[in-house]
Amino acid sequence: MAQQLATMRTPAAYAGVSAFARQHPGEGAAAAYLALGHAYLVDKRYADALTSLRQARQAGDVMADYADFLAALANHEAGQGAAAEALLKGFTQLYPDSIFADEAPELEANVLLELHDLAGADRVLKAAANDPAAGRVGYQLASGQVALALGQTQGAVRIFKALLLASPVTTEAAIARAKLTALGAETSLTTAELRSLADAYFKAGHYQEAGEQYRALALKFSLDTEARNGFAVAAAACDWKLKHLTAAQIEALPDTPDDNGARRLYLLMELARNRNDLDEQQRIVTRMETDFPKSQWLAEALFSSGNMYMLRKDYPRAVDYYSYLAAHFPEHKNASAAHWRASWLSYRQGLYSDAARLFDEQIRLFPGTSETVAALYWRGRLYESQDHKPAQAAANYRTIVRVYQHFFYAQMAKQRLAGLGSMEPVATPELDRLQAPEVPVLAESFPEDSPHLAKARLLANAGLNDYIPREIAADPDSSSWSALAEAQIYASYGEVYRAMRSLKKALPATVTASIKSIPLAYWRILFPEPYWSTIKAESAKNNLDPYLVASLIRQESEFNPSVISYANAYGLMQLLPSSGKALAREEGSNHFETFQLLDPETNIRLGTRYLRHTLDKFGGVTEYALAAYNAGDSRVIDWQASGPYSGMDEFVESIPFAQTRDYVQAILRNVEIYKAIDASAAVPESKAGATGK
Repeated sequence: MAQQLATMRTPAAYAGVSAFARQHPGEGAAAAYLALGHAYLVDKRYADALTSLRQARQAGDVMADYADFLAALANHEAGQGAAAEALLKGFTQLYPDSIFADEAPELEANVLLELHDLAGADRVLKAAANDPAAGRVGYQLASGQVALALGQTQGAVRIFKALLLASPVTTEAAIARAKLTALGAETSLTTAELRSLADAYFKAGHYQEAGEQYRALALKFSLDTEARNGFAVAAAACDWKLKHLTAAQIEALPDTPDDNGARRLYLLMELARNRNDLDEQQRIVTRMETDFPKSQWLAEALFSSGNMYMLRKDYPRAVDYYSYLAAHFPEHKNASAAHWRASWLSYRQGLYSDAARLFDEQIRLFPGTSETVAALYWRGRLYESQDHKPAQAAANYRTIVRVYQHFFYAQMAKQRLAGLGSMEPVATPELDRLQAPEVPVLAESFPEDSPHLAKARLLANAGLNDYIPREIAADPDSSSWSALAEAQIYASYGEVYRAMRSLKKALPATVTASIKSIPLAYWRILFPEPYWSTIKAESAKNNLDPYLVASLIRQESEFNPSVISYANAYGLMQLLPSSGKALAREEGSNHFETFQLLDPETNIRLGTRYLRHTLDKFGGVTEYALAAYNAGDSRVIDWQASGPYSGMDEFVESIPFAQTRDYVQAILRNVEIYKAIDASAAVPESKAGATGK
C-alpha cells in the first residue's frame, strides 16, 4: 500500500495506509504516518502533511529525524517560517547521523531569510562552512541569496557565478543564472565561461539551451570572426541533434579552413547520409581527409560512414572507412569499435589473412575493450581453420574461458575446446597478461544492530525508496555489505527489478566473475526467478526451456511487470497490444484488454506462446528467434539471406544492429548463468518465494 501511495497517491492508497497506521502501533505506525506525510507533501497538501508527520513523530523515535525534517520542509513551503525554524534550530546537533544533516543548514538559512533574520541565516551557513554541507549546490545557492539580502552584491554575484559554472545543469544553477540576469551581472561572464556553459548543456543533451547559448555567442561582434563562426556551427550541431537542421542552413555558414569548417563539413555529411546521397557523402569525406586530416570531425565522419555502408552491406567500403579511422585516430573513442568492425567484415568477405592480422592487432592494441573477447575467439577459429594450429587456438579459447567467464563467447570457446579434445595450449605471454577485473570484497551478511539499516527497512515499508541508498551509505562500515542490504530490502517487498538494478550497478563485472567468487545471495538477486512456477508451467506447455524464458524476461523488463516501453510494449515479456490481442484470440478470448498484459501470469502465458510461434517460424533455432523477438522477423530473414554462415556464432556476430546482437548474446549468457547458479546451489526442484527459492 505504501509503495502504491508513493507512486500513484490515489484515494484508495491514502485510505489503506491510514488504516494501517491506526491498526499498528509503534514504529510500524510511524512508518505509515511518515509515508502519508511524504505523499501529502508531494501533493502540496501541507496541513495534512504536517498532521501525519506529527503523528509519525509521536508513534516512534527511529524515524524522528525524517518526521522533523519533512515537517520543517512542509512548514517552509506552506509559508509557516516560525514553525519550520523551531524544528530546524539545533537539528544537526539533535540528529548528527541523519542523512538530512547536510541539507538542514541550507533549509534553515532559507527559512530565516524569509523571516528576514538575515544575521541568523548568515550565522547558520557560516557554522557549516567547513562541513560537507558546504559542498551542496543548495547550500551555495542559499549562500548567494543571503549575501545578496545583506547587500553584499559582489559577493553574491561571485557565488552565483561559481555555482552556475560548476553545476550548470542543476535547478539551482538555473536560479543562480536568473539572479545574475536580474542583477545585470550576466554580462560579467566571459566568453570562455559562456562557452563552457553551452558545452555543458550540449554534453547533457540539453540541445535547446545549448543552441540558444551558442547563437547568442555567435552574435557577439566583439569576438573575432573565427570564434563567431565556431559558435554558429555549434548552434547548427544543436539543430541537427534536434532534427531541425537543413542543408541550406549549414551551407550558409562560412566554409573555413579550420576546425569550424571541419565540423561544418561533418554536419553536411550527416545530412547527405540521411538522404542517401552517397556521391555527396563520399565527396565530403574525401575532402575532409585532404583538408582536415587530424580533425576529430573527420573521425566522426569516418565512423558514421562506415556504419552506413555496413548496414548497406557494402563491406569493402565500410572496411575502408573503419580502417582509416583506426589507423589515423588510434586514441579516438570509436577506434576500437572501428578496428573490430574492419576486422570482422574482412573475415566475412573471406579475406582471412587480413582478418587474422587485424584480430591480432585488436588484441594487442585494444586489450581492455569489449571487442577483445570476440577478436580472441575468431582468431582462434582462424588458427583452427586456416593456420592449422590447434594448440594456438586452444590458448585463445582457454583465455576467453578464464577472463570472460560468462560471455557468449565463453560458451562458444568451451564448445571449441571440447572439439579439440585434450589439446595442450601453447604458452602465450601476451594472452597471460589479460586478466578479469577483481571482484570486490562482498559480505554475505550485515550487522543487525546498524541503526541506518533499521531505518532503511522502515523506509522501504513506508514506500520511500529514494532515501534507502542514502540511509544505508550513512553507515560508516557499510562498504562491503551496502549493495546486498539495499537489494535485499527491495526484493523483500517484491521489487525484484529494483533490487536487480541496484546490484547490477554495484557489481558491473559479474559477467567476468566465477560463480564461486561471488556469494550466492548476490547471484540470486542478479538472476532472480520470480513467477517461477508460472514460467515453468507455461514453458512446459510450449515446449520451452524455462531458463530461456526467465533469461528473456530479465533482458526485456528486468522482471518489472508494470513496465511499458517507448515502443508501447507491455509487461514482463514486453508484448505489443496487437500481439496480445491476437494471442488471446488464439486462446479463444475475444474480450482482451491491453491492461491485462500488466498481469504477470497473463503476460507470461501469452509471451511464451509468442516465443513458441517465433521459434517455429525459424525452425526452432534459438538465435534466430531471439533476434526476431528483438528486431522483427523481416530483419532476421534479411540477415539470414546475407549468409552463408559457417555456424550460428558467425550469424550472431554478423547481426548489424549492436543492440540486437548484444540482446541475443546476453540472453544466451543468462541461460548459462541461471543454470550454473542452480547447479552450484544444488537446490531442490521446487522453487517458491519472492526470489523463486
